Amino acid sequence: MTNQELNDLLARFEGSSLSKLKLSTQEFTIEMERAVSAPAAPAIPAAAAAPAAPVSAEPEGDAITAPMVGTFYTAPTPDQPPFVQVGDRVKKGDPLCLLEAMKMMSEVTAPCDCEITAVLKENGALVSFGDGLFGYRPC
Repeated sequence: MTNQELNDLLARFEGSSLSKLKLSTQEFTIEMERAVSAPAAPAIPAAAAAPAAPVSAEPEGDAITAPMVGTFYTAPTPDQPPFVQVGDRVKKGDPLCLLEAMKMMSEVTAPCDCEITAVLKENGALVSFGDGLFGYRPC
């Protein structure tokens, strides 16, 4: 199985309503399971624990989009404040949120020095590749 085929399989699993998937061939076996309850590890943010961020329908200016399929988290842990809020000014490379896929956390960072004009997803929401996450205006 090529990397592209594996990425396609992961994207289809994340976009489906399946909670488990097992694929076996003569060469390998892949098992995927979606967490259906609150994560046990304290480093993984819980959707209900973080303060609700305002969610805007339309970004003002440009939009920062999801680079992958995953679960959107606004804070590094449930007991910490969000990385950014509407009106915050950030520097290029500053963390804006986390995306979790297959128990791996990936930071989404600011593409330039900018002001956050909108938060487009709710904490804990599933996002697809290319979904808008934040509206921003370059500084």
